[in-house]
Amino acid sequence: MARAKEPVMSAKEVDAFLAEVFPQMQGEGKLSRIEDVGPMRARLRLSYSDKSLRPGGTISGPTMMGLADHAMYAVILAHIGKVALAVTTHLSINFMRKPAPCDLMAEARILKLGQRLAAGDVTIWSEGQEGEPVAHAQVTYSIPPEKG
Repeated sequence: MARAKEPVMSAKEVDAFLAEVFPQMQGEGKLSRIEDVGPMRARLRLSYSDKSLRPGGTISGPTMMGLADHAMYAVILAHIGKVALAVTTHLSINFMRKPAPCDLMAEARILKLGQRLAAGDVTIWSEGQEGEPVAHAQVTYSIPPEKG
């Protein structure tokens, strides 16, 4: 069965599902949130926090990698529904320039959505500087088989 190219869950529904299956990501420490989902894409915002800084005053690489992974997971869930056990199998990231000390935005795109694998990319930029990426990731997820 071919997968739909239109989302089956809204940003609010994906956020609610993630709150249910990942309660540790919620509450005061929650920094990233899904702003929008659309056909084969999702946009997330990572709120600026000095907790995300590395020495030298820039947002850390692990913080941006986490945002990229969260963004890809969100766009995949928006298109396949409540499948908590979809997991990252590959994440490769290029850091392109120093992020500004502000919120980061991430745009995740699904390039291929199959029955068992989803592949896509995530572009990250400093808020207000779209078109000037600070990082770009390629991400692949494994999707568990549907129970029949």
